[in-house]
Amino acid sequence: MSKQQSKNIIITGTSRGIGFELVHLFASQGHNVLALSRNAQPVSNLNFDNITSMAFDLSNAEDYKKVTAFVEDNWKQVDVLINNAGTLLNRPFNETTMADFEYVYRTNVFGVAELTRVMVPFMKAKSHVVTISSMGGVQGSMKFPGLAAYSSSKGAVITLTELLAEEYKASGIAFNVLALGAVQTEMLEEAFPGYQAPTTAQEMAIYIANFSLNGHKYYNGKMLQVSSTTP
Repeated sequence: MSKQQSKNIIITGTSRGIGFELVHLFASQGHNVLALSRNAQPVSNLNFDNITSMAFDLSNAEDYKKVTAFVEDNWKQVDVLINNAGTLLNRPFNETTMADFEYVYRTNVFGVAELTRVMVPFMKAKSHVVTISSMGGVQGSMKFPGLAAYSSSKGAVITLTELLAEEYKASGIAFNVLALGAVQTEMLEEAFPGYQAPTTAQEMAIYIANFSLNGHKYYNGKMLQVSSTTP
């Protein structure tokens, strides 16, 4: 791939599941990838010179400075940001404390907002911010008990995406959100032991990768439901 076609792509939540698959998909296509996860180890074991792996905690203000410094020193611009990191808490509502809600929202909402805020200055027309939400955050979709904090946080980023698309309309930067149905990941297995999802992490990563590179041509400020199940 020529230097001109290769994109600078940031992905959060890359130590496993969909994020892990996305990193290798993009790298194998010749793109430059900054892989951010609490544990940088799994990705840094792989021999791709176009992957930079960084330990990054969405709730740590200092970590955003590290990412900003990396982009300033190495890339100058960001073409794609995929807000994929998520925290899933499965707990009855009457046991879900304010601290639990804060913990989930810090990653799923505040972290998405802050990383987007500090990366937007490096974006230009045709850059694309893709945030990964859940069908549980979509009004009218099937809801599961125990996910009050998680699903409400996933609803929040849908509205956030619509607002950002409006606020940055003149810039040509696109903001879209993908509401995923059940995907067979370690996170799902931990929350719902034994549940078998219809989609693998690798299958979903292929869809998200393609959307991240091309979706900005057709969508802005949109929530797309990526789910093979009804409702």
